[in-house]
Amino acid sequence: MKPTTYNFRLKDSVVGLQFLFVAFGALVLVPILTGLDPNVALFTAGFGTLLFQFVNRENIPPIFLASSFAFIAPISYGVATWGIAATMSGLVAAGLMYMILSLIIRVKGSEFLHRLLPAVVVGPVIMSIGLILSPVAVNLAMGKTGDGAVELVPLETALIVSMIALFSTLLISLLGKGIFKLLPILGGILIGYIAALVLGIVDFSAVEKAAWFAMPNFTTPELNWEAIIYILPIAIAPAVEHIGDMLAISNVTKEDYLKKPGLKNTLLGDGIATSAASMLGGPPNTTYSEVTGAVTITKAFNPAIMTWAALCAIVLAFVGKIGGLLSTIPTPVMGGIMVLLFGIIASIGIGTLIKEKVDLQCPRNMIIVSMILVFSIGGMTFNFGGVAFSGIGLGAIIGIVLNLILPQPRS
Repeated sequence: MKPTTYNFRLKDSVVGLQFLFVAFGALVLVPILTGLDPNVALFTAGFGTLLFQFVNRENIPPIFLASSFAFIAPISYGVATWGIAATMSGLVAAGLMYMILSLIIRVKGSEFLHRLLPAVVVGPVIMSIGLILSPVAVNLAMGKTGDGAVELVPLETALIVSMIALFSTLLISLLGKGIFKLLPILGGILIGYIAALVLGIVDFSAVEKAAWFAMPNFTTPELNWEAIIYILPIAIAPAVEHIGDMLAISNVTKEDYLKKPGLKNTLLGDGIATSAASMLGGPPNTTYSEVTGAVTITKAFNPAIMTWAALCAIVLAFVGKIGGLLSTIPTPVMGGIMVLLFGIIASIGIGTLIKEKVDLQCPRNMIIVSMILVFSIGGMTFNFGGVAFSGIGLGAIIGIVLNLILPQPRS
């Protein structure tokens, strides 16, 4: 039997629930940080995974799709600037971009994507995603709102809680064994939450008010061209990340998913899942590396297990108490986790440059990297026809354009 033969069995439901547990911490973290509904994120993760499996039904990779960290910054900015409904229109467009890329790959092959988006562009874009939100992480860790304008928790108490959450996450990541090594975020949140309980900064009123059964707060998109233009270029980074995720699961199962079902189909499935999630008010979907890690440890290669994980996520989305409980997590706990997460995202960008051996002594490469970082993080804004281009989106556009027009160095 092939390692990824689809075999839907009731006894695999427990294993599927375990994989959902592995993904749970990161899955709900994105909506908590960005102001979206965690129950909607649970539903759209499950629904998106099922859509991905349907698109790739000829040879389904054993992966789980859920909330993408790459979109934390644009969602946070979009929700604060235009509201959730308008932001969703930009995220739907991001999914459509994946679909267009999959069509181009179908026609021209996957090498086209590497030529358009080489490491010298993708690396600094990923770095800017982490660095641009670092002040938000620090403010939350210090007990303030994300913009630092209002103090929610006294500074001394906030720092104790946030540092406990941060260092617990670090220790679990470095010293954890087996399945626990895959749960550093969830472990850090739990330990930080316990510290917050001891210090008396947890308010359970939201749990008491929440019903056991409740419809998630689905939100339909509202067309907003500013949001679309702002968010669309940011889809570059997770689109390239998708290739790495497919390579990773191929290495684990010893089956080449870049050939069958092929990147043209897996990226299409990811795009459909992302647009579908955004149509309902959920964060964009991406393949989860932590679940791939759990597959590596358990050797549970049957993709039907991910079907069970998806079904469990959909069922749990209608448990109102879950959303109520998640809303009680104090901001310093999330701030402590974010300090690490945003730093890691920046480190992944640096790692992308190192892995692909980008020569930063080369003036051409130095120009591209420096312009992306400064335009993204420095606050540069261009206005075209009344539409503002700024932040990560502007940095990504500048990087792509410079990579296309700057001459290669003479050998």
